[in-house]
Amino acid sequence: MTITAKDVAALRARTGAGMGDCKKALEEAGGNIESAIDILRKKGIAKAEKRAGRAAAEGQIVTSVSDGATVGAVIELNCETDFVARNDEFGALVAHVAQHIAADTSLNGVAEITPESPLLAKPWHFDKSQTLGEVVKAAAAKTGENVTLRRVARYATTGAVGFYRHFNGKIAVLVDIVGATGEPARTLAATVAEHVAAGVPVVPVGVRKEDVPADVLEREKAIYVAQAKESGKPDAIVEKMVQGRVDKYFKEVTLLEQPWVRDPEKTINQVVAGTPGASVVRFVRFQMGEA
Repeated sequence: MTITAKDVAALRARTGAGMGDCKKALEEAGGNIESAIDILRKKGIAKAEKRAGRAAAEGQIVTSVSDGATVGAVIELNCETDFVARNDEFGALVAHVAQHIAADTSLNGVAEITPESPLLAKPWHFDKSQTLGEVVKAAAAKTGENVTLRRVARYATTGAVGFYRHFNGKIAVLVDIVGATGEPARTLAATVAEHVAAGVPVVPVGVRKEDVPADVLEREKAIYVAQAKESGKPDAIVEKMVQGRVDKYFKEVTLLEQPWVRDPEKTINQVVAGTPGASVVRFVRFQMGEA
């Protein structure tokens, strides 16, 4: 298989590894970029892959939260150029789509939008004679660009939905807090959303370690095992080394165990405990250019 310069550049963008190392990894992986990432990580050449920059797109990410903060939505609407993304008319459309999704009671979670998505067939909240899909298509025809609704999320809660949206419209977060209501819950949810948006030390994978997907954990463990075996130590020591890495990984990617971005001396768990009865149920983070 021929490894192109574009393949090498794409792998380098996702790992930060050198061009030569990326080319060798791709050759060893038969051109499979995911396998090449694992090869680089096992050799200690690359850290965990970068989440941003994996899908080239312009557009805006927008949130819409109800006055009582019991319903919140976040949507990503893509276009081809920054010129259109910054256009006032496009901005108004994105805001209306977010309001439309917030009003759609059939959704309570996250949804990737495909051409066959039933959400596109729903009557447009602002004009029942049209569907959401037709509105998006009309925007594409008007701008002359490929305008697509990429993904959406809607949370309905008995507590409070907090949000944070970066000023450039490229990152937005929703957080669902239960066990508390009113201003304390709204403030806490917004605080946690700001932390998730910052992605420090890394973007969390789950609220608790039990929420980390099994396939994600197994991939990490396989890399840790390969790295530990390179040390030449006995299997019993390798097992302890791997468990230590797994424990560290959980602390890095579990939201409640992360150090708070505003005060690293506190964990998010401690921040949440400051609001009696409150508990983080879920969160969603959209970032432009992220697969």
